[in-house]
Amino acid sequence: MGVQGTLDYLSDLISSAKKGKKRKQLNTVNLKVTRIDCEGCAMKMKKALSGVKSVDVDMKQQKVTVTGFVEAKKVLKAAKSTKKKIELWPYVPYNMVPHPYIAGAYDKKAPANFVRKVEDSMTPLEEQYTTMFSDENPDACTIM
Repeated sequence: MGVQGTLDYLSDLISSAKKGKKRKQLNTVNLKVTRIDCEGCAMKMKKALSGVKSVDVDMKQQKVTVTGFVEAKKVLKAAKSTKKKIELWPYVPYNMVPHPYIAGAYDKKAPANFVRKVEDSMTPLEEQYTTMFSDENPDACTIM
């Protein structure tokens, strides 16, 4: 966290204890921003999101990570002031989704090893057929 981050945390902790206010938590907000092509776009995004602990721009994944005592709605509103198409980061790691190839989960534009987070919409019958021919099922069909 660093010395400055520790001092900020301690000063916020002490000031909130004196005033009786509920202290804010340190949050991380991930945003998907389309068309961050150059360092100028990255600097524009960092300037729009100033006043937080850190702003990390990943141009390859088109991702902006904001860390600080912030709320996601306020970060989204501030980032939209750059006139770019912005949404909360919709992707999760491939192994966190039970069925990564169902409709809506697989996205060609997603970074490597990521899929869209969707609710599991498989019916019990579809689930049964999926596991029937699975390599992980010891009672699966031996023809495969």
